[in-house]
Amino acid sequence: MKAIVQEAYGPPEQLRLTEVPEPEPAANEVLVAVRAAAVNAADWHIMRGDPKLARLASPAYFGRSGPKRKIRGRDFAGEVMAVGEEVTRFRPGDDVYGDLGFTDGAFAEFACAPAGLVERKPANLSYEQAAAMPLAAGTALVGLRDAVRVRPGQRLLINGASGGVGTFAVQLGKKYGAEVTAVCRTRNVELMTSLGADHVVDYTAQDFTRAGQRYDAVFDLVGNHSLTALRRALVPDGTVVLSGGGVSDGGSLVGPMGLILKAQFFGRFVRQRVVILSTEPSLEVLADLRELAEAGDLAPVIDRTYPLEEVPAAIRYLETEHARAKVVVKI
Repeated sequence: MKAIVQEAYGPPEQLRLTEVPEPEPAANEVLVAVRAAAVNAADWHIMRGDPKLARLASPAYFGRSGPKRKIRGRDFAGEVMAVGEEVTRFRPGDDVYGDLGFTDGAFAEFACAPAGLVERKPANLSYEQAAAMPLAAGTALVGLRDAVRVRPGQRLLINGASGGVGTFAVQLGKKYGAEVTAVCRTRNVELMTSLGADHVVDYTAQDFTRAGQRYDAVFDLVGNHSLTALRRALVPDGTVVLSGGGVSDGGSLVGPMGLILKAQFFGRFVRQRVVILSTEPSLEVLADLRELAEAGDLAPVIDRTYPLEEVPAAIRYLETEHARAKVVVKI
């Protein structure tokens, strides 16, 4: 089968399309013919081994000179081709979607996934739309429903609202009844309004941390403000949730982990809640997302679609061109 393979840390250009053996499902796995896979910030972080501190913090995923798993890509949608002997939930021909986590392997014609991390594809979504959901929409759901605990009338600000997670977060914030303020660049203002945002802050013209507005919750998906600045935008008993962030600048030692580490320490000494969001692939979350999509409450927004052989260009676009919403690979 064809797959995008990586031998060492580096830029997208060192990824190569090559022939590798087709995987065989273990007893608890399903073999999926991948029809589409999403590109996430996690892909370029692992591809580059950036920040370098992550290589020490997560030795299960990061090797000394390159990632331990050679095939990139974690979010997928496709058709079940075979199932392991212990699998009873699926059979060949089922349309599914899921998140392989940091084991990766979705940028390929076939991938094996644990049956416990695979769910039936939302019936109303295409393969490309379904592949766009697991990591990004799952992060938005866990961040708002479980960490922020959004409630009707709450004033919610989403920093990085036009990104993959952000576009889902805006929709979920409105579903849960919050008054949503979306922070994005000028070209994405109209998109935010179309997704239901009540207010839009153009960060090229205004710094929301110094505008004098106070919010019950700030969902920060960028990591471009200090913890002090984020807290300045909160009410005294508000909540700030930190998730991901950072942009590729050729390599960093700490990257967005610097804000995370500071928040872990100083967050214990402030009145406001400081939550460091950590999510893992979850069948429960995938099932919840499917229900939300089929009910019409959550719709993926896709910026660009690339063929498998152009995965390097897709990752380059995501990490350097301020991609809005999701970038998807069609296989």
